[in-house]
Amino acid sequence: MAEIIQKDGTWTFDGDTVRVVPGRDKGVGLLRQHLGEVAVPLRAIAGISHEPGRKAGRLRLRLRDGADPLLQVTGGRLPESSDPYRLTVEADRTGVAEYFVDEVRNALLLDQIDPGPSDTYLLPGPAVPISVGAGDGSVAFDGDRVLLDWNWTTEEAKRSGGPREFRVGDVRTVEWTPSRGLENGWLRFTLTGFTTAAAPKYDPYTVELFGFKKDPLMALVAAAVAVRMPHPAAPSAHRPAPAIASASASAPAPAPAPTALADAGAALAGEPVDHDTLLRRLRDLGELHQTGILTAEEFSAAKAAILGRF
Repeated sequence: MAEIIQKDGTWTFDGDTVRVVPGRDKGVGLLRQHLGEVAVPLRAIAGISHEPGRKAGRLRLRLRDGADPLLQVTGGRLPESSDPYRLTVEADRTGVAEYFVDEVRNALLLDQIDPGPSDTYLLPGPAVPISVGAGDGSVAFDGDRVLLDWNWTTEEAKRSGGPREFRVGDVRTVEWTPSRGLENGWLRFTLTGFTTAAAPKYDPYTVELFGFKKDPLMALVAAAVAVRMPHPAAPSAHRPAPAIASASASAPAPAPAPTALADAGAALAGEPVDHDTLLRRLRDLGELHQTGILTAEEFSAAKAAILGRF
């Protein structure tokens, strides 16, 4: 096992998973502190690097695009202190950092991990329930329902409508944007059947952010909601990502997508299908099997049918 312990945090690698634990140093941002330990499976990693420096270096873990809901909703806009996949390395620990990098890289090569984009979330996202107060309101999310409430800084037109509550199944998009310069940021929920052109300070489904210390915590809420929604890169916009299995047990179970089974039937019937489509359908089958929707027997039969069309 490879391990590096720093004031900024501790990283360990057991051959299958990189475990990232934030430190207690004053430079560790609130987001990292609240997120806590993150277990990153090897198949979610695109690369790793060590950037040496005169006083301190940086160990950076690069995840596959689309693998982590937090990185998906923040889009590279997190400040350095909030980045859970960056570790400050003291100059005298350079050798340990380089050994750690070598161990992870060798595992990626041996397992032939595809560094390209992922169309499913490979990390579970922040733990729920989660509650954050920042900007002109607070957000609470229990894995199924989102509650927005307002404070004394909220514009009267928005506060007069009272708190807003809705289910994650009603959310069409969730967007987190940080404050920049004199421009405020926001956490915005777009609901099915509700559209508005109102600015964040007037939108009853948006928390306006003023650029204060707790603003990045709203990104954790956005990630916790996003991981329970269909992945934006999923082959079918109506098929939820496997991570939705972690949603509250009170939420209704989504109906399994019939695409892969229907395609297998088409293959048995001898309908012509191109190879790219067949490969995609094999991936769909694998996901349905991993999430328990298909039994081992059903998976084997459907897989054999599709392979027969190559």
